[in-house]
Amino acid sequence: MSVKSEMEMRLQEAFQPSHLEVVDDSDSHIGHAGHDGAGESHFNVKIRAAAFAGMNRVQQHRAVHRALGDIVPRIHALALDIGS
Repeated sequence: MSVKSEMEMRLQEAFQPSHLEVVDDSDSHIGHAGHDGAGESHFNVKIRAAAFAGMNRVQQHRAVHRALGDIVPRIHALALDIGS
């Protein structure tokens, strides 16, 4: 399973989002730190879910990182756009 698919699955299960976009942006970072040429190193996630209501930005990010678990140490960069 690709890292992107695994991320989508975990975020769907954890938050039942009304909107979810996971974009593998690794190709835009060829030659930059953290890109080993294999891809699946840089991701942009846009997620909207009622579960984030009432959370501040730090709480939202921590919740996403918890849901992604062991994926986070396997990637180099994760940009998050979170809302309720």
